[in-house]
Amino acid sequence: MTDRDERPLAVFDLDNTLADTAHRQHFLERRPRDWNAFFAAAPADPPLAEGIALVRESARECEIVYLTGRPERCRRDTLDWLAAQGLPEGAVHMRGNADRRPARHTKLAVLRRLARTRDIRVLVDDDELVCLDARRAGFTVVQARWTAPSGELKDAQEREGRT
Repeated sequence: MTDRDERPLAVFDLDNTLADTAHRQHFLERRPRDWNAFFAAAPADPPLAEGIALVRESARECEIVYLTGRPERCRRDTLDWLAAQGLPEGAVHMRGNADRRPARHTKLAVLRRLARTRDIRVLVDDDELVCLDARRAGFTVVQARWTAPSGELKDAQEREGRT
């Protein structure tokens, strides 16, 4: 193992943890929801200072991993956004394009897979249900509470498995 392989992982969510999605929430308030427009607007997400500071601080001792409910088709925009913020490089785990499971299920599955070979120091996520299930599974969790919760986004994460 290299020194990098021995470092614990710090796992960060993106939407409403590192990236402020408030400007694109209106696409989820329509019926039907406009998922294409919601994700197309993601490159314009302002960074969230609290989350950005925490990922940079964590990178001093940990390898950074990004874990998002965004679909795989958003990978290029997501990587470009992370680079534009000057964030540490790290693996980016995304939802499959056709995966509609609730975020708490998809994210916990990735966390468990990562934990088979690496120590996970912390998960940072805004989704209350993701945080609750991760804590129940024995992970250390910091719930990102630096944005106003969105009922539409919560519904999308839990019921529609879209983000």
